[in-house]
Amino acid sequence: MFHSIRHVTRFAYSAPISQSMMEVRKQPRSDGHQRCLRFDLVTSPRSRTMGYRDHLGNIVHHFDIPGRHSQLEITAEAVVESGPPPPLPEALAAESWAALDELTEQGDYWDWLAPSHFAQPTEKLRELARELRAERRGDPLSLLRELNVAIYDAFDYVPQSTEVDSPIDDALGARRGVCQDFAHVMIALVRELRVPCRYVSGYLVHRGEDTDRSADGATHAWLEALLPELGWVGFDPTNKLIAGERHIRVAIGRDYDDVPPTRGVYKGKTETELSVGVKVSPSEGPVQEPDLLPVPHWVPSAIEDEEEQQQQQ
Repeated sequence: MFHSIRHVTRFAYSAPISQSMMEVRKQPRSDGHQRCLRFDLVTSPRSRTMGYRDHLGNIVHHFDIPGRHSQLEITAEAVVESGPPPPLPEALAAESWAALDELTEQGDYWDWLAPSHFAQPTEKLRELARELRAERRGDPLSLLRELNVAIYDAFDYVPQSTEVDSPIDDALGARRGVCQDFAHVMIALVRELRVPCRYVSGYLVHRGEDTDRSADGATHAWLEALLPELGWVGFDPTNKLIAGERHIRVAIGRDYDDVPPTRGVYKGKTETELSVGVKVSPSEGPVQEPDLLPVPHWVPSAIEDEEEQQQQQ
């Protein structure tokens, strides 16, 4: 199955800035059952873009624009071929918990077991764990299937109910959030069970016959857990899905803080308005220009004293 992706990010500045330096994680990965056949990244104003592969296999592009500008637009286009992952059994043997401990005892998966910036154990998380009986029982695969559905049932999907830097307690307290929140909640729960778990950023192909509750025209997030005999298995608690052919993987990390689509700094005293548009089509043909979805607030400048101070975006 072929997918065409167009992902546009636009920063509009209330006053001209003198320099932008940015890194971008938008190129789909080529591993497993997925291959990125084509990728193009264009900026306006134009820049010389360079890239590298980080230690987790994510492709990171970076650029800088030294001249004064009032807007920055980053357009990524990709064509991806994906197939279904290997079928999963209904369950694993009960002895799989011991096999999992043997797999992780050498310390190779420490990063995927330790708390991270957005996946911290809190008292509200422990309350949810007791509510969902998130404890070692049965077998690892069956328990994760159960938690994947339980989080879907326990939380409402409400766009813009949290921010990209919201702690999981915001979603836990309100019992609502977006895909990033649900992935962080499940990662934190699963790591407490000593199951290695990682955050996945990417895209979900939406089709008319599916009942996805995650938003079309946006990026998506889910998680992968390491299970004996199966390797890394993807779980999507936003849509109570096992990650499959429709899930297009871009980057993996401990949580969102490791793999934001864009991260950068600029020089100038200004406010920034962010717009994002995503179009994913299950075809080889050209895709339409996506509508830009405005973020409904301005991000205030954190530095007020000098016009040429460096700010983060």
